[in-house]
This record gives sequence, structure tokens and C-alpha cells, in this order.
Amino acid sequence: MLTHLPALIVVAPLLVGLSIPLVHNARAAWGMAALTVLVVFGMAIQLLIQVNELVQVSHNPAAFISYAMGNWQIPWGIEYRVDSFNAFVVLIIAMIAAVVTVYARLSIEHEIPKDRIHFFYSLWLLFITGLLGVTMTGDVFNVYVLLEISALTSYVLVAMGKYHDRRALSASINYLVLGTIGASFFLLGVGYLYSVTGTLNMADMADKLNGLHDNRAVLTAIAFLVIGLGIKMALFPLHGWLPNAHGYAPPIVSALLSAVTIKVGAYVLIRFLFSILGPHLSFEILPTTPLLLLLASMAILAGSYLAIQQPSLKRVLAYSSVAQMGYITLGVALANEQGLTGALIHIFNHALTKSGLFLVSGIIVYRFGATDLVHLRGLGHHMPWTMAAFIAGGLGLIGAPLTAGFISKWYLVTGALDKGMTFLPVIILLGSLLAVIYIWRIVEIAYFQEPEPSAQVVQEGPWSLVLPAWLLIGASLYFGIDASVSSWLAKNAVLALLGAG
Repeated sequence: MLTHLPALIVVAPLLVGLSIPLVHNARAAWGMAALTVLVVFGMAIQLLIQVNELVQVSHNPAAFISYAMGNWQIPWGIEYRVDSFNAFVVLIIAMIAAVVTVYARLSIEHEIPKDRIHFFYSLWLLFITGLLGVTMTGDVFNVYVLLEISALTSYVLVAMGKYHDRRALSASINYLVLGTIGASFFLLGVGYLYSVTGTLNMADMADKLNGLHDNRAVLTAIAFLVIGLGIKMALFPLHGWLPNAHGYAPPIVSALLSAVTIKVGAYVLIRFLFSILGPHLSFEILPTTPLLLLLASMAILAGSYLAIQQPSLKRVLAYSSVAQMGYITLGVALANEQGLTGALIHIFNHALTKSGLFLVSGIIVYRFGATDLVHLRGLGHHMPWTMAAFIAGGLGLIGAPLTAGFISKWYLVTGALDKGMTFLPVIILLGSLLAVIYIWRIVEIAYFQEPEPSAQVVQEGPWSLVLPAWLLIGASLYFGIDASVSSWLAKNAVLALLGAG
């Protein structure tokens, strides 16, 4: 069975997701979903071990596991190709999905009508299937198909927030329109590359693109791909769908959107720039570095500034995600070992921190019914464990020492200095200072302001919600104190990318 892990990781949630609508019991649907994602998480760990053992045995950082779907000969059939890079990202997706799904039971029962819950978990598993498939596949058209599977299901999952806030419907429609535009740009880019190379297999396409650096169809394809993936990863100023989608979706949907979905968009961009197009074309011939550095700097500063202006906790976290994607894009734009390592570590660290913070918002919604800042007055005294988790996660967003955010920002600063770009550490510092403002704003409201006399007295959230949130926030603290494992995995992934390039 171990030889079929690349396929099983995607097929397992797909089959269970299609089966759940036959189960009309909400608790049974949750149990099936939770068991499935926990099994997938175990398989992701085993797959990562296999890939790293192959790298060590072969002494080749770009070594990979190839799996031909349906035994169709490569490159004619669809290939799942797993190296240190996507094995690392698959682990992140599976880990976050497992914790968030375990957390989901009480949160979803509180927000969605009982007769809709089994449909929710069906869509939830199909959503996860798409994210895992995008990361595993070695076929560029298959990337498009699986991106759309995850996108279409996420539109509906966002809309299911309508039972708690009707604005989720308009947020979902906005997400649908912009997501479709992004997918169209991406598909056009794939089509241009196919017209030039005659292949859809990533490795085969990379070989056939050699010597085509001045081909107009290739250059047009790159422009379309960057725009399309920029929308998918909510890269400023293409982030218009994100704030409302995060703000009005059910909290567990927001957690997966912020922690994983936009990171998968970043994964695809990195895969195209380094593995298919190659660093020489992407960063030496084309002006990709100044463009991405400009967008990254704008995202860090504008995203953090806009987070300060928001009236609710979830929208603060949403705009914070725009800023955090700026840090990841900055590391990609540097295109050196330290910068790219910082980008990949930040994908891991931010996934832990932001998913934990959205779970915190879910606890507040469960107890209080809203996350408007005006309603959070004095909440730190009534929900001490929940708000302590928020403070710990907020320190990670700031990048305080002994948090995971500090590690990734340290790598980014080092990568910038290696490139001689001394202005970038200043931008990173300014982004961190702005993060201090929006995190402190919430801390001040929760701990130093008295609630309204008419405000209801709330209790600490259920431990079945508090513990998963603390598991993610605690992990982000642990990987800030001991970053050996996350740094090792990220460096292996970087070596695989640079080796493939």
C-alpha cells in the first residue's frame, strides 16, 4: 500500500466526501470526515519520510517519487510527482485539515442547520481533496482542474456562513467572480505553454522550454500565470475577494482558507517559477524580482495598515493574511537559498498561527455570537484561555522572538542582506510594527476596557474547541523555540527546487 500513497492521499478524502451525503446523521458525518483527515495526515507523514529517505539514499536533493495514474505512460498520462517541496506542503495541508476538522463538530453544529451539516462535511472533504491534488500532481492541466475543485467547493462553504450572517452570500459571489477570473488567466497561461511545448507534464514541459526564453507565447503565458495565481493567493492588490470571504465564512472555513488555500496558490507559483520555467528565465531574464518585490512590499505595509482599520476580529485576521502573503512573496522574489527558505518556513509557520487564531475567533463566535471589536470589551477576563491563545498567536504574527514568525522573518532578512537589498529589512520591520498596533488594539479592548452594562456575561469556550486552538498556537510557539525540524524540511524543499531549476 505504501507504493500507492500519492494516489491514496487524494482518493481517500474524495471517496469519503462523495459518500457522506448518504449519511444523514450530523455526528456520523463529522466522525467520517475527522477519521479520514487523520488517516490522510498519517499518510502525509509517511510520504514525507519516504521522500527524504530517497533523497538521502540517492544523494540527490531533487530526487522524487513518481506515480503514474492508471499506469498510463508518462508524459501521456497524469503523473503524481512528489519531491521534498510538495511533500512538505502536503504535510502542512493534512496537518491543518486534521486539527481543524476535529475542532469543527461543535462550531458547525452552532452555525449550520442540522439537516445541512452532512452536506457541509461532504464539501469540506472535496475542498481538501482539491488542495491535496493540486500539490501532488505533476500535470499542469490537472493543476487547473484540482484548483477549480477546491475553488468551487470553497465558494459554497463560504456561502454557508449565511446561516449566521447573510453577508456571506455576497462575499461568496464576489469570491466566485474573482476566483473565476483568476482561473481563466491561469488556464490561458497553461494553454499558451501547451501550444509551444505540446505537453502538459511539468517535467517534460520544463525540458521543452529550454531555449525558448524569447518566445512571445511563453512570455505571455508567464504574465497570465502570475496574474491568475496572484488572485488565487490574494497577493495585493489582487486580494479583493479575501477580506469578506474570510470575514463572513464559518470560522473553520476561514481557518483553512487563510492557512492553506492561499498557500496552495503560492505553492503553484513557486512550482512554475522554479521547476517549470526555471530560475534563470524567471529571475534573470524577466523582471520578475522587482515586480514581486514591489507587490510584496505593498502587501506587507498596506495589508497591515488595513488590518488596523477593521471593526471585527475576523476582518483584522483577514487583512493580516494579505500582509503575511507579502512576506512569502518577498522570499520567493529574492530567489536565493535563504530567502526561499524563509518563504517556505513562513508558509508553515503562518499556517499554524493563523489557523489557530481563526479557531480562537470561532470560540468567540460560539460563546458570544460575533467578533465585532466593540463586543470584545473585557472578554479577556471571562475567556482567559481563549484570549491567551490569541495573544500568543498575535506575537507570532508580529514576529516576536521565541515565536515561529521570528524564525521565518530572520531568514527573510538574511536573504535580503545576502542580495544587498538593505531596504527590505526596513519594510519587514515596519510590517512588524504595524502588526504590533493591530494586535495591541485587540488586547487593549479585551483586557483594559470594561464591557457595556447590558453586555451578556460569557464563559470560557468548551475545551473541545479550546484545545485544538491551543494545539496549533502551541505548535507555533514550539517551532519558534526549536526550529530545527521546520528549517530542515524547508531547506530540503529549497534544495529540491534549486536542483530542479
